[in-house]
Amino acid sequence: MAATVPSSPATARRQFGADIRRRRDDRDLTAADVAATLGCSVSKVTRIETGQRSATPDDFDALMELFQVPDEERGHLEALFKRGRKRTSMWWDAYADVLSSRYAEFIRYEHEAAEVFDYQVVYVPSLLQTEDYARAVTAVGFAALGPDQIDSLVEVRMRRQHRIQHDAEPLRFSGVITQAALEFHVGGPAVQIAQLRHLRAMMALSNIDLRVIPFSKGEEGTLTGAFSTFTNEGQKTPEAAFAEAVTGSVFVDDALGLRRLLRLSNYLADAALSVDESLDLIEQTERKLASE
Repeated sequence: MAATVPSSPATARRQFGADIRRRRDDRDLTAADVAATLGCSVSKVTRIETGQRSATPDDFDALMELFQVPDEERGHLEALFKRGRKRTSMWWDAYADVLSSRYAEFIRYEHEAAEVFDYQVVYVPSLLQTEDYARAVTAVGFAALGPDQIDSLVEVRMRRQHRIQHDAEPLRFSGVITQAALEFHVGGPAVQIAQLRHLRAMMALSNIDLRVIPFSKGEEGTLTGAFSTFTNEGQKTPEAAFAEAVTGSVFVDDALGLRRLLRLSNYLADAALSVDESLDLIEQTERKLASE
């Protein structure tokens, strides 16, 4: 049966690029070797291989000749190539005035992933936030923005949650947070109580797996900063990741970095309480906060 071509141009570009990278590695060629054949920069080859840009028709023909792609494989690659050159509007394009290019890229990977892993140290994961909680976090994180811009960013965060709660084939979410995320009174006690209640409701969904690392685990819950990984359907390792840094999020797509983050996510999940124990801790924190 012929391989299917994804409906998303971005996914098609990445699949085409990954195939080209595999063929280059199989022949022990460097990106510079391919660039010399195409008559372009090494940067362009790298961007084609990572799906960040489309190949041109001349590039496609040159690549097929360079790698001596058999006719039975060329048809699928040509379909990926053509699909990757299509321009389609996505829902987040309407918020281009408030989204940074990195945030838009983050949303694109999240939109196309089948599974997301999210580790947060002090905040509830954005895909599980209530609107009031999201507004409180956004108002602090983007203090230089006006009320209308903050409203738009909150709308984006709420729209991102649609795939978890409303899609016929919902996004699978697994995450780990520290107990600190439960204890901080984000937006005030009432907002935090509502957020904890919302967390427990979301954890009842079959596609949600959230665990908490308690304070008693000490350094095991603080060995790294927040990060998110995105895994496509049928894949065992993430395709991309974003890690938070002081200067902003860092994009990770190299094999070594992704393998390290996969090991780290497994380590954090092992350090965390079970789902049932996590639910108990969330409920205890909610009761304690309500009694204060």
